[in-house]
Parts: sequence; C-alpha cells; structure tokens
Amino acid sequence: MNSEAGGVRHLTVDERGEGQRIDNFLLRELKGVPRALVYRLLRRGEVRVNKGRVKAGRRLQAGDVVRIPPLRLADPSRPASPPEKLIEEVEKTVIYEDRLLLILNKPSGLAVHGGSGLSFGVIELLRAARPKERVLELGHRLDRDTSGCLMVARRRSALRILHQLQREGKVQKRYLALLHGRLEGERTRVTAPLEKNRLQGGERMVRVSAGGKPARTDFRVVRRFAEATLVEATLGSGRTHQIRVHAAHLGTPILGDTKYGDEAANRRFRELGLKRLFLHASSLRLPWPDRPRPYHFEAPLPGELEQLLERLDD
Repeated sequence: MNSEAGGVRHLTVDERGEGQRIDNFLLRELKGVPRALVYRLLRRGEVRVNKGRVKAGRRLQAGDVVRIPPLRLADPSRPASPPEKLIEEVEKTVIYEDRLLLILNKPSGLAVHGGSGLSFGVIELLRAARPKERVLELGHRLDRDTSGCLMVARRRSALRILHQLQREGKVQKRYLALLHGRLEGERTRVTAPLEKNRLQGGERMVRVSAGGKPARTDFRVVRRFAEATLVEATLGSGRTHQIRVHAAHLGTPILGDTKYGDEAANRRFRELGLKRLFLHASSLRLPWPDRPRPYHFEAPLPGELEQLLERLDD
C-alpha cells in the first residue's frame, strides 16, 4: 500500500482481494465509511482501478492498483473490538469445516456483516476468532433475523466456485418457516416477481410487482397446527426477503415477521414464546468440482423454535 500527499491512497490487490467485487473490497478496507458513500465514490469515478473508472460489480485481480480519494475515517489505531463473548459464541456455531469451507449455524438477530449502524456481524466476529486465516469471505447472505446454514469460504478459489454454483442455480437451499393460518394443498409454488424499494428513513422493503425481478419459491407442508402451518421452502431464485414476501403474498405470512407479517398474530404467538422470526435455513446441498458426492449440510432447528412447536402440539 502506498500513500500520496493530500490523503490519496493507492492499494495493491493481493490474494485476499483477488476475485472480489470492488464495492465489497472497499467496504472491507474502509471501516467506518457508510455504504452509501462508497457507492457514491464509485459513481463519481473518484475510486479508480489501474487509473480507470469502474462500476461496483468490477472484479479485482491480484496486482490491480486501487486509488482511494481522501476520506475522513475513524482513527485506525483504535479499532472497535467485538466483545469476546460474541466472538466465542460465533466460533461455537461452526458445524462443518475443511480446507475450503466453513459452515455455520447462524443465530437469529445477528447480521452476517457490519454496516447500517452495526460495528460487526458474523464475518467480522469470525475473523476476530481466527486472526491467522488469510481469507474468510461470506459465500452468500442470510437476513439478520433468519437463523441457519451460512457458507464461508476459506480460499479465494472456493469463493469463486460458490458464486458460480449459485449463479447456475446448483446450490439447493431449504428453509423451515412457520406460517400464520392454513396453507391449502400439500405443495404450493409462488412465482410473483419482486421489486425492492426504500421507505423514508432508509428502511428496505420488498413488494410483489409486475415490474419486479423474476422469483420462485416452492412451499411444502411439513405439519399443520390449529392456527399455523410449518412448511419447507425451497428457493428457485435468491431475491431479498423472498420467502417472507411470497409467504405474505399467499395470505399466510411468516410468524414473528415484524415487517411483512400479521401484528395481531405475532402478538398472540409472542405470548407462546415466539420472540423472533420463525425462518430457519435448515439445509444446503451443492456439488463440488472433483468431489464424488455433493456437500450436504444440515443445521438443527434452534431450541426456542422446537419448544414452540411442542407447545402448539399440546
């Protein structure tokens, strides 16, 4: 890394940054800088790669030189350290690891990465727990309130494979969700297109819209209760809040969903002990080059959700 007078910095991309999108590279390097500012710098051409303007999706190669304009950053000599207790808790959530991948059973309420007012998320905590690892990168995303299987790459090559498999639709992701009301039939497919927008205050919402992006969710009934239906949801696409919006579109929103759900139903189930979104990434299945059998990972349903189902059975 080199610096120039006036605060301009030039960063040379190493193995850790190879293959990474420029926007994600900047978010990692510029701790404390708002995401909106990072994208504004890219749009204005103030960030350059090899002296040229780039878009947010540009992928970096080892040896690329990234120019970063002067920015007022938090004092790098006094970084905010994640609480030791949280670091230990995240390390305990690892359910599988080999030289390429880590699979975590992410807890509900913990974001996958810092930002939007959060100093740290799962990936920052994991890096703090394993400071000697050169590469630890998220293979995909889960909503903050969703628990379950989360993929983390331990090699840049593994991250590229994960991204390619997901672009090709070869990663099978299954979720368990408790819906309010009765879902008719044993299987239901929803193909309503989804559109993202932001409300006042910056809150992100997603809605069904003819002008939105194609999306597909398959629901299979697992168990029925008096006021609720436990389903397995399989994704045919990976849109933001997809399962939550599609479930609400059917008239059977996910219980505990404060954004798209039924407030009165959420209140009743809170009295039964449901204090979170009942959405859990229960399994992942994916092929891998030169591996005779696909990877298959399962994350058990958290205890508080199992206990709720037992109360509903009673």
